Amino acid sequence: MLQKLRDRTSGWVATIIIALLMVPFLFVIDQRYMGGMGANNVAQVKAPPTWWEGAPKWWPASTLWEHREVGVDEFRQRFEQERMRVRQEQGEAFDPRAFETVENKRKVLDQLVDEKALQLAAERAGVVVGDAAVRDYIASIPAFQVEGKFDANRYQLALASQVPAQTPTQFELLVRDSLQQSLIPVGLGTSAFVTDAEFDRILRLSGEKRDVELALLPEVPEDTAAVDEAQIQAWYDAHPADFVRPESVTIEYVEVDGNSLPPAVPADEATLRKRYEDEKARFVEPEQRLASHILIRVEPDADAAALKAAEEKAQRLTAEAKAPGADFAALAKASSEDPGSRDSGGDLGWVERGAMVAPFEEALFSMQSGEVRGPVKTDFGFHVLQLRELKQGAQVSFEEAREELAREQAQVDRERAFSDLTGRLTDLVYQNPSSLAPAAEQVGLQVQKLGPFTREDTIGIGASPEVKKAAFSEALIEDGTASDPIQLGPEHSVVIRVIEHAPEQPRPLAEVKDQVVAAIRVDRRQAAAGAAADALAKRVQAGETMADVAASVGAQVMPLPGLPRGVPAPSPEANREIFAVAPPAEGKVAAGHFEMPDGRLALFAVTGVHPGDVAELQPEQREQLRKQFAQIDGAAAAEAYVRQIRKSFDIVIEESQL
Repeated sequence: MLQKLRDRTSGWVATIIIALLMVPFLFVIDQRYMGGMGANNVAQVKAPPTWWEGAPKWWPASTLWEHREVGVDEFRQRFEQERMRVRQEQGEAFDPRAFETVENKRKVLDQLVDEKALQLAAERAGVVVGDAAVRDYIASIPAFQVEGKFDANRYQLALASQVPAQTPTQFELLVRDSLQQSLIPVGLGTSAFVTDAEFDRILRLSGEKRDVELALLPEVPEDTAAVDEAQIQAWYDAHPADFVRPESVTIEYVEVDGNSLPPAVPADEATLRKRYEDEKARFVEPEQRLASHILIRVEPDADAAALKAAEEKAQRLTAEAKAPGADFAALAKASSEDPGSRDSGGDLGWVERGAMVAPFEEALFSMQSGEVRGPVKTDFGFHVLQLRELKQGAQVSFEEAREELAREQAQVDRERAFSDLTGRLTDLVYQNPSSLAPAAEQVGLQVQKLGPFTREDTIGIGASPEVKKAAFSEALIEDGTASDPIQLGPEHSVVIRVIEHAPEQPRPLAEVKDQVVAAIRVDRRQAAAGAAADALAKRVQAGETMADVAASVGAQVMPLPGLPRGVPAPSPEANREIFAVAPPAEGKVAAGHFEMPDGRLALFAVTGVHPGDVAELQPEQREQLRKQFAQIDGAAAAEAYVRQIRKSFDIVIEESQL
């Protein structure tokens, strides 16, 4: 029986039958097992089998292609990391809603797709990363080092502090994948080189100077010709982004300003006395010491011999200063190397704690009146100290401190009143976040209205970046609830609620018709100016002198001999235009025109070209520049490799998952 079944299921007929039976399964089997996208993926990178790398994408057996997916969780984690990086980079200027754009998401996704493509290419090329390479790379990461050496405890703590935390095994896998992905592009980048001929050509071009003649052309008359309805409609349809009403919001808000609150009742005597007793230690005049010194200076990079000589000199001066009848001031004038105190006999005046470097202060405040001590070493050198007089700290009386205490207490009471009012307002708003009126009425404040205003407007409290960020946030716009208190300054805050929101939308043609007509006329005027400048440039290239051509339109010629490439003169754009024209043939000139910052056009003629002098570079500079050019070429080669990999693979993006 089995043999008969085997006989009847062999051959080409059976093959066709089995193939037909498999067709329905293609529609019920989870596509993740067959190389499909799957529900939890944002993108997929697929490569044809290595035994048929030229297989077309429409090939029925494309389910056998190798593939790598970018999962939703992986994408969201990377996007959140990018959000944190940008927030740290921009600080207070960071706008969470503005960051949530499709462009930013695609940028992050493209990076992940590149990584998957590189990983797939590396595996197909047989690239394998050994354990030793992974260990060496991890050990070289500064975050895992203590005093320049890898520290296992630091490594464990650093991984545990990540969000989410990682185990060493997870991190090692990440490093292994990264090394595998980067090995080929890094190899391409580091293997780049620049030949002598290429390098010399780059130097000649980068150091090139041109002799130029300029003529500022007169303004073209305003365009006053009629604009018909068809032209208006065509321009409006071709430039929709120019006629858009920007997104706007209208808000209501309650403002709490400490300066507008009733003045606090002056504190009574008992309150001030209690504050004085509680903070009595603060009202003490600091101990002061009248000091002089002799400095023997030591340079920071002094060797051991110089250090020893300075110390021995300071020791001799210390002995002389301690001798009976010694004149410390005379010694300081004769020997001190401190220009600030030498002429006054080393006098430093009254010194309080915290005014001097630590070793100096430690010695001075441990001395007795009249004592000489030294040498005392600091970063400046060796000091010989003399304590001439000591003034002990004294307690400041309540009467002397009363005015300061009253001022401080008034400030505390004002801050407390502001804090209490803000807290009461916030609590009441949380009870009814869909309206500010009930809360404002209970605390005796007014609800005010502002708007509509756009992101670019700077009116009232809407000029505050914090207010604007909250007003245009998705949460306040969609929910219609009140914000948390927004700090505008010291003792100044505001609670806002979005009451109207108008998204960005096209303005109707009837509303912007005058602007469209003005834009058409500006465009026609610019086109006329460009055509006139082109005609003048052709006359110069045909052989007329720049002076004659300029004079024909009432312009003057300004020579610019030896203009270097890349110099922003007359402007960066002008310099690029001047060096973009081909060098003129012998006895000829090259001409063109560019737009000045004020919109006027300038005619130019290149009368001479002077390549950079290769011999001017020193050998060290030449080698350094060669390395830089090689790095640029290497980076370009690595980028080209990634682009080629992406072209050779099939990349599918699931836009709905972004």
